[in-house]
Amino acid sequence: MAEVRFKNINKVFNADITAVSDLNLEIKDKEFVVLLGPSGCGKSTSLRMLAGLETPTSGDVFVGDKNVTNMPAKDRDIAMVFQNYALYPHMDIYNNLAFALKLRRYSRAEIKKRVNESAEILGINHLLDRKPKEISGGERQRVAVGRAIVRKPQAFLFDEPLSNLDAKLRVQMRTEIKKLHIRIKSTMVYVTHDQTEAMTLGDRVAIMKKGKLLQVDTPLDVYDKPGNKFVAGFIGSPPMNFVEGFLKKKDNALFFCEKDGFQIKVPEQMHKKVESYIGQGITLGIRPENLYDKLFASYATADNTINVTCDVIETMGSQNHLYLATKNHTIIAVVDASNKPAVGSRVEIVFDTKKIHFFDPSTEDTIV
Repeated sequence: MAEVRFKNINKVFNADITAVSDLNLEIKDKEFVVLLGPSGCGKSTSLRMLAGLETPTSGDVFVGDKNVTNMPAKDRDIAMVFQNYALYPHMDIYNNLAFALKLRRYSRAEIKKRVNESAEILGINHLLDRKPKEISGGERQRVAVGRAIVRKPQAFLFDEPLSNLDAKLRVQMRTEIKKLHIRIKSTMVYVTHDQTEAMTLGDRVAIMKKGKLLQVDTPLDVYDKPGNKFVAGFIGSPPMNFVEGFLKKKDNALFFCEKDGFQIKVPEQMHKKVESYIGQGITLGIRPENLYDKLFASYATADNTINVTCDVIETMGSQNHLYLATKNHTIIAVVDASNKPAVGSRVEIVFDTKKIHFFDPSTEDTIV
C-alpha cells in the first residue's frame, strides 16, 4: 500500500476550461479519502489524473515515493472501480475477475487463489459461473470491486460506484465498501456527489467546487466547523439555513437582526470574532436540527426564540421537516414526529445559539 499525493495540479481543457485548479492533497497510506462536490467540480477529473486516464496540464502526481505523472496507467499499480461496472459481457464472473491477472501472466494456481479470496470477501462465490447479464446490479458492483481486489494494488479508486443502484442497495454496498476497507487496510480514494456517502465512508472528506479544493477534514469537523458558506450548505440534509441580516449592540449585548424581522442574542463567547461586523451585513447559519419548537425546548428565552408561520410539513417517519416563514426567509427545522403543528399556524422556534455560525457576506468565509 502507499500514500497518494497531488502537488500543484492543474487541468485545463481547450485552453479556457479549467477543470482542476492548483490541487494540493495528501492521502495517507491506508486512509480512505472521499472527494466530494457537485457535478463539474473537478473531482472525477482529479481521480482520472491519479489513475493515468488524464494527464495534468501542470503539477505532479505521486503514488508512494514515485512520481507517476507521465507514467502509463497500466504501470501505476492502481485499481479503479467505475460507475458503469465495465464488466466483459461475454465472460463469466470468474474470468472477469481473473482477466487482469492473466494479462500479467500470473500462474493458474495464483489466479485461482486470488479470485477465490476476493469472491469470499465479497460473498460472490456462488456467482462465478454466471454471466454479468444473469446477476443483479448490486452483484455486478461487487464483481467490479472484486476485480480490483484480486490485483492487490497500492491504491483503490472509486468513481461514483453506487450511483446506478437503488436506495436500499446503495446503503448495503456502502456498508460493504466500509467493511472492505477495514478488512484489507488499503489506501482508497472515492469520488461522489452524495454527502451521505462521504460522511459515512471517509476518514477524511475533501470538498471541491469549480475545480478548487475548499476544505479537507474529518466528516464531523466538516459538519461542525465548515470553512465557508458553500461547505456549510453542501454538508447536511436538509441543508443549513442561511439568514441575511446585521449585528447591533445593546447594553453590552450583541444581537443578530434579520432586516425588518426577528432578532436573537449572540453568545458572549462569539463577540470578539464578530464585533467588527456591528452595523454591517452578516450571514447567520444554523442547521435544521438545531432549531426547536418552544413547546419541546427547556432553555427557551426571549433572546433565542422567534415567532414564525408554518408553511409546509414534510413527514419523514421518525421526524418532521417544518418549513417556516420569517419576514424575509424560509427556514427548515427538523423535529420529532410527535411535533406536528397545523399548516398556517404561528410557531415559536428556539435557536440553539451555541450552534450558530456566521459568514462574511462578501467572501462567504466562516467568521465563527
